[in-house]
Amino acid sequence: MCRHLAHVGPRPVTLASRVTEPPHSLLVQAYAPADMRGGGTVNADGFGVGWLDGDTEDAVGHSYRQPVPMWTDASFLDLATAVRSTAFVAAVRSATVGMPVSVGACAPFRDGTRIFSHNGVVRGWPGSLADLAAELDTQTLMTLEAPTDSAVLWALVRRHLDAGKDPADAVLDVVTRALAAAPGSRLNLLLLTADQRGEPTLVATAIDHALSYRAGADGVTVASEPLDDDPGWTSVPDLAAVVVRGRDATPEVTSLT
Repeated sequence: MCRHLAHVGPRPVTLASRVTEPPHSLLVQAYAPADMRGGGTVNADGFGVGWLDGDTEDAVGHSYRQPVPMWTDASFLDLATAVRSTAFVAAVRSATVGMPVSVGACAPFRDGTRIFSHNGVVRGWPGSLADLAAELDTQTLMTLEAPTDSAVLWALVRRHLDAGKDPADAVLDVVTRALAAAPGSRLNLLLLTADQRGEPTLVATAIDHALSYRAGADGVTVASEPLDDDPGWTSVPDLAAVVVRGRDATPEVTSLT
């Protein structure tokens, strides 16, 4: 079912500070997850990171993805200690049976300064999402990065963003409609965007899967599983969303019911 995390803060930190260095970092969760809830035992079908570079209107997005276990990529483990950012998303993947193991299927997906991850599964795929996917134009469908539920969810979110919809509203609309079309789906979504001033917005949903967040002087980190035993971690209730608007913002938790 994958594991993912996102971080937004006032000062740049290394990717390693969240992704590879903590006692229960995303790297550890790749081979020893604590709360997969029956969705596999390891996350060895790829990984990726996406980050924002720049703090003002010149912010740009970058990403690095590989269809291999994170622990096998020595270059990334080195890169993560050097790259610093105030806002990033990272994910490790456990592929759903029948879906491809490829770079294009690895989260996070990125479009400019928009970065997206899905931890979970859409039940009844692909038929259950057919009506929603029909709202996408033919070119979008033909250029999906992979034939997966996550790629379709990303395209639906991106469609709303292209139309000028608020990032939180875009994610919550897609989650609500996907859950209605495919009851029982696990829809933990992460979306990181930057506005024209370079200010980030982070949206994270918890739908039938684990999610926690920690807020402190160094920013807000949202993760499938706490990265350490710090008592500051707060579990997000099921059917809820966490929204962080800005590098110095306090996380807001909103019920989806």
